[in-house]
Amino acid sequence: MEFLNWLLNIDPNLFIGGLLVLFFTLEQISKSPFSFKKRGKHLINNLLFQICLTLLNIFFVAVQIQCIEWLNSKEIGLLYLVELPFAAQLILSIIFYDITTYWIHRASHKFPVLWRLHRVHHSDTTMDSSTTFRFHPLDLILVYQTGNIITAAVFGTDLTSMALYYVILYVIFFFVHANLNYPQWLNNTLGLVFVMPDHHRVHHHQEQRYTDSNFADIFILWDRLFGTYQIIPTSEMVYGLKEFDTDERQGFKYLMKSPFITVNTPENTVTASNNNTG
Repeated sequence: MEFLNWLLNIDPNLFIGGLLVLFFTLEQISKSPFSFKKRGKHLINNLLFQICLTLLNIFFVAVQIQCIEWLNSKEIGLLYLVELPFAAQLILSIIFYDITTYWIHRASHKFPVLWRLHRVHHSDTTMDSSTTFRFHPLDLILVYQTGNIITAAVFGTDLTSMALYYVILYVIFFFVHANLNYPQWLNNTLGLVFVMPDHHRVHHHQEQRYTDSNFADIFILWDRLFGTYQIIPTSEMVYGLKEFDTDERQGFKYLMKSPFITVNTPENTVTASNNNTG
């Protein structure tokens, strides 16, 4: 319990910054499965999304917290119908947050208005640890934070479990987005239950049939159970989206406005050479 309190009291910005430093450093000093140039520019471009989100969240996180606290004060949700030990309630809450996010993620790929926001994350043609930050702020605030409130309303999850869920989530996000070589045995062991880098790399594949798979964030079980699981060799990965496969359309300003404009596939698009296996 003391460790949990200590963990959840760490400044989120310091925690996320530490993860970025760790994984980005590992990417520079180890052999990576994909090689690409201008990593500094790529890092700064993606950091701008996180800065924007942090500023907007000064208001929106407070709204989310107030909503969940109100739901908890009224004892709304399934967890209030049963008596459970604290640890069991915490584990179940993390599972509930994750399965809700799985379905929201699927919806973000299916419905055009949601996909316009979410495709910003998939636009990155040279995925690395900083891709963790490449989300349109409205995607996270209006869609996923609303999902957290829905989870609390349906299941009775609280702020403590949500905070722990995000601690786990960010560790996994950096783990699966990082441009690092991982042992294949992970897929056949931990990968039976949890999301592994090779799973999420398929999700970032440029071909839509692969993009629309492996939606889970923590538990790959959801994809296995609901028929959205796919795996292909790392050597066959081509990241990004064809309609964003130009230098101009990889810029922060263009990506921020992209949900509100028509984005057609550029003529004579050539797959980015940066996706070549290193």
